[in-house]
Amino acid sequence: QVQLVESGGGLVPPGGSLRLSCAASGGTLSTYTVAWFRQAPGKEREFVTANKWSGSSYADTVKGRFTISRDNGKNMVHLQMNSLKPEDTAVYYCAAGTNRAITSQLRYASTYDYWGQGTQVTVSS
Repeated sequence: QVQLVESGGGLVPPGGSLRLSCAASGGTLSTYTVAWFRQAPGKEREFVTANKWSGSSYADTVKGRFTISRDNGKNMVHLQMNSLKPEDTAVYYCAAGTNRAITSQLRYASTYDYWGQGTQVTVSS
């Protein structure tokens, strides 16, 4: 059973940056597909980015601004968020799932078996 714990959220002004981290225990993240999702108040959870052995994919809304990366030595995943906008405000969740998922499946929450508790990101002046 993989446990995921996110950190790094907070309040940042528009145009600012944040780096989220996701620490894993109970399993080796390098053997999983990993992803970040987010959920804003009153909205459904939405895909942000995912990474598997073949590369990374991003939602159009964050492409060019967000970057997902792995630190296999520390069993962690990071999400670097730049040029933040008020519409990026949400609870951000780290997720891990089968490494057999195909690219078209990466943006669906049902692909992932393990989830963190989330970390709040608020973009406001």
